[in-house]
Amino acid sequence: ELIKQGLVKINNKIALLSDEVKFDDKVFVKGKRVQKRTQFSVIIYHKQKGEIVSKKDDRGRKTIYDTLPRQFSTWLSVGRLDYASEGLLLLTDSPVIADALMHSDLEREYYLKVKGTVSKQVIEAMQNGLEIKNEKKGAHAKTKITSMSFAPFIDFEIFGSSGGYTKLRVVINEGKNRELRRFFGHFDLEVMDLKRVAFGALDLGMLKAGKHRYLENGEYEKLRDFLKFNEIRY
Repeated sequence: ELIKQGLVKINNKIALLSDEVKFDDKVFVKGKRVQKRTQFSVIIYHKQKGEIVSKKDDRGRKTIYDTLPRQFSTWLSVGRLDYASEGLLLLTDSPVIADALMHSDLEREYYLKVKGTVSKQVIEAMQNGLEIKNEKKGAHAKTKITSMSFAPFIDFEIFGSSGGYTKLRVVINEGKNRELRRFFGHFDLEVMDLKRVAFGALDLGMLKAGKHRYLENGEYEKLRDFLKFNEIRY
């Protein structure tokens, strides 16, 4: 009725019943702009080692939902970190947001400790990418995926080796299952520690293990910019 009465404008033009509102359109009703409200919520959770990113575990292991307050029991995780990994894990109440972030090419930053020395061959694979076939090193024991391709790393830094172990920082823009364990496993480098510290513009900061926090206003703005750029409606 408001549209029929000419009381609705889109970008300062009187709206028609046939008009579609696009993501960045400005809508006015009776001269007042209709403000978009955040229709989703996101938290950063510092996943601990020894937790499963799942609602339940058939082996009775602790899940992230055992640690998180009950109000997050229906929230969705953005991808996973395996049982032995720790660090930044995003959860949201929106399936659209979870899917958009999970399948995005946003950068993910990790700190790792591997058993062994990072050779020239490993460095070249980080720089140029890698293709593995008929191999399960570093994968889950029950996996049926024996082939995997790895894009060149966005960035990496080797901190040095000591006592038979090497510490490094890597930045990738994919989120495949046990990707880094499989990458380094191909070179017989077992990943002993793996911690994600950043996902896109979101970082773990000083958040303690087992704790969570909601995104801040500025972080929501950056997330909305990402959604707008990718034309994702939420």
